[in-house]
Amino acid sequence: MSFCTHCGQPTVDKIPLGDHKVRQVCNNCGTIHYVNPKVICGALAIWQNKVLLCRRAIEPRYGLWTLPAGYMELHETMAEGAARETREEAEAELKIEQLYCVYDIPRIGQIYSLFKAELIDGKFGAGEETIECRLFEEKDIPWTELAFPSVERTLQHYFKDRQSNQFEIHLETLGTRLDKTG
Repeated sequence: MSFCTHCGQPTVDKIPLGDHKVRQVCNNCGTIHYVNPKVICGALAIWQNKVLLCRRAIEPRYGLWTLPAGYMELHETMAEGAARETREEAEAELKIEQLYCVYDIPRIGQIYSLFKAELIDGKFGAGEETIECRLFEEKDIPWTELAFPSVERTLQHYFKDRQSNQFEIHLETLGTRLDKTG
C-alpha cells in the first residue's frame, strides 16, 4: 500500500508506538494500516446423511469440489455469512445447527469457520460461482478432487463423528498439502 485509504497521502513503513511489527503508517493523518487475516465462513450442509458439495466455477481451484463458503462480510455474524454463502453458491437455505470446524491457516492469513447445518427441504442449485452441486454419500466423496484442505478435514471429521453421533467443535491449524497437515 503506497497511499493512505483514509486521507490519500503517502504511507511509510514503520513500527508504530506500542507495536512490534512494521506497518504502513500515514505520516499525514497517522492512520495505521493493519493487514489482518480474512475470515471464511461456510457450511457442511447435510440432507438425509448426504453432504452437499459444490464444484467451483471460479479460481482458485476451478472445477474442484468444495463446501459452500466465502469471505465474511461486514455487519454479519459468521453463521449469517455461512448461510449467505450457501445461498449464493448452492441456492440453498440452511438450518444452522452448530459451529463445527475452525481452522487457522497462518501461511495465507485466513481463518475458516464451518458450521454443521441441515439443508432445508433438500433443495439446492448452482449459483454463479458454481458449476454444479451434488449430494454425496460418504462412499462417493471425490476425495482426490477436493479444492481445499479445510474441506477434506471437515469431511473426515464429519464421517468419523457421525459414527458416534458426537459432533464436537474441531479447532486446528492447517499447513499445506505437501506437509500432510492439511
